[in-house]
Amino acid sequence: MSIAEPILLTPGPLTTSARTRQAMMVDWGSWDDRFNQLTASLCEQLLAIINGADSHHCIPLQGSGTFAVEAAIGTLVPRDGKILVLINGAYGKRLAKICEVLGRPFSTFETAEDEPTTAADVDRLLHADAGITHVALIHCETSTGILNPLPDIAQVVARHGKRLIIDAMSSFGALPVDAQQVPFDALIAASGKCLEGVPGMGFVFARKDSLAQSAGHSHSLAMDLFDQHSYMAKTGQWRFTPPTHVVAALHEALLQYNEEGGLPARHERYAANCQALMEAMSNLGLRSFLPAAIQAPIIATFHAPTDPRYQFKEFYERVKAKGYILYPGKLTQVETFRVGCIGHVQPADMRLAVAAIGEVLREMEVLEI
Repeated sequence: MSIAEPILLTPGPLTTSARTRQAMMVDWGSWDDRFNQLTASLCEQLLAIINGADSHHCIPLQGSGTFAVEAAIGTLVPRDGKILVLINGAYGKRLAKICEVLGRPFSTFETAEDEPTTAADVDRLLHADAGITHVALIHCETSTGILNPLPDIAQVVARHGKRLIIDAMSSFGALPVDAQQVPFDALIAASGKCLEGVPGMGFVFARKDSLAQSAGHSHSLAMDLFDQHSYMAKTGQWRFTPPTHVVAALHEALLQYNEEGGLPARHERYAANCQALMEAMSNLGLRSFLPAAIQAPIIATFHAPTDPRYQFKEFYERVKAKGYILYPGKLTQVETFRVGCIGHVQPADMRLAVAAIGEVLREMEVLEI
C-alpha cells in the first residue's frame, strides 16, 4: 500500500479489501427488490454466525455501533427495568452513560482496566439486588483489549432469571458465541469491525420473545428496534433511508469471510496477527498492558515509553508517514497507545508495522529503544 493508503491498525474503521471497497461503487435504490434481497441475505448470514436463526432476529440499524447499543437498551429494557452495567473500561462507562441519558434505572460494578469481571462477582451482585432485571456486559473491552468471561457470566445471569445484553462490538465474527449455548436477550455488533466491512451500520440480535414484548419501550422513533423489525418483516425494506453502500460492502465482506473459512479462520488469522505483534513489540522492549491470559486477539494496548522525548502526537504522525495508522490509548491512569490486530491484514503486516514503530522511536531518540 502507498502512504496515501495507509494500513489501519485500529479497532475500526479498519483496513478493507479491494473487493469490499469495489462493492461500494454501485448505487442502489432503497426500495429496489435486489437491495432488499441483499439486506435479507445479510441478516441470514449474520444469524448463522451465532447459530441464532431459531431463537433471535437480526435487526440492522443505521449508524455506528453505539447507535445500536442505545437502541437495544432503549427497546429491550422496559422503563421500569433496572440494568447492572459491568465496567472495566471506557465502553462499559459509555454503556452506563446511555442508561443515564435514557432514564433507565441502573447500577454499576467496576473493576480495574486489567481485571475481568467474574461470574462470581455477578452472582453476588444479583443475590444482593433483586430489583435488577438486566445485566449489560462488554465482551471485549476495546479500550484495552481485555476479554471478559462471557459464557460463565451468561450462565449465572440465566440462573437468576435475568436477561443479558452483550456489547460484542469488537468480538463478533472473530470470537465464538453460540446463541444456543450462551443465553442472551441481545448481542450487538457493527459492520466495521471483525467482519471487515466499512462503518455505518450496527445490528442487534434480539431474542424473538423479548423483542415481541418490547412494543412501546423505546424512547426514540429512529431507534425503536421493535418498529424497525416489524416494518422490515412486513415490507422487506428499511423504515428510513438505509446506508446502501455500507450494506453492499458488508455483504461482499461476508462473502470473503465465508471463503476464508468463517469464524474459525478469522480467529486464527487475528490470533496470528496478535502473536506476531506481541513478539515484535517485546523485541523492541515495549510492554503490553494486559497479561496474555486475558488478551483478546483484537486490539493490544502498550505502555508508552517513559522517555520525555516521546510524545504520542509526534509518534503517531511519524508512524503514519511510514504507512501505518495506530490508535491512542484510552486509559486514565497510565499513558498507553493501541495497535489493532483486525482488518484485512496478515502477520507479515504486523511485523512491518512494528519495524516502522522501531524506526520512529529511534528517530525520536527515545532512550528505551
